[in-house]
Amino acid sequence: MGSGAAFFDLDRTVIATSSALAFARPFYRDGLLNRRDVVASGYAQAVYKLAGAGDEQMARIRDQLATMSRGWPVDQVRRIVAGTIDELIAPYVYAEALVLIEQHRAAGRDIVLVSSSGEEMVRPIARLVGADDVIATRMAIRDGRFTGEVDFYAAGESKAVAVRELATRNGYDLATCYAYSDSVSDVPLLSTVGYPTAVNADRGLRRVAREREWPVLTFRNPVPTPLTRIRYVLSRPPGGPLVPMAVLVTASAAVTAAIWYTRRRRPAARALPAPPPGP
Repeated sequence: MGSGAAFFDLDRTVIATSSALAFARPFYRDGLLNRRDVVASGYAQAVYKLAGAGDEQMARIRDQLATMSRGWPVDQVRRIVAGTIDELIAPYVYAEALVLIEQHRAAGRDIVLVSSSGEEMVRPIARLVGADDVIATRMAIRDGRFTGEVDFYAAGESKAVAVRELATRNGYDLATCYAYSDSVSDVPLLSTVGYPTAVNADRGLRRVAREREWPVLTFRNPVPTPLTRIRYVLSRPPGGPLVPMAVLVTASAAVTAAIWYTRRRRPAARALPAPPPGP
């Protein structure tokens, strides 16, 4: 394990979509969802995009997904996620998030995704972006199928508790750790570490960030292809850093995205890492 950790919320922090709802179409195609389930998932996705997801909304999504998943074969879910992640998740990974992940890795920190989505979805995404570990919702499983019950829901205060437990196991000093999130529901998570940052913050989190003088970042650039990202960066006028934690984020995003896509397709020599974030 590294000397510390950087904890990243997933949806709207690392990816520009909802991981829990992104797989509705292949689940429907493979018979796990019916038309009513797809409509309900689409409505939840629309609400999520327009208004974000507070505790109450996330609880409704949790209960909805738990009910819909009752009886699903776990192996089938894992196959669907593995087979569609390049189409449904990879194009929505923020280039700016990849830069920060590389910077923290260069500084010797472990990368941990912390998400309320199911572990069967979050672990493949963690491998996609180069994270070392995950904290995610765990659904109860019996005889290879989901029971429709939730063993652990990774949201709100539960995220903070799980982070503290992981820090104890791995010997992290949380005062030197970092965390990133978009949602006011993750204030407990952000408050657990010494270096919290709001990313694409909803209204509630923006208010808390102002009150507590937390850095605020805006990620705008999902990575469809390396060439698209390079053209975008070269077309932008030069500018200063967003905040001290984000030095080189804009300029490095295209390079990091290109390296990331190249590594996923064929073995390549490891590039020199970007400078680590400062305290």
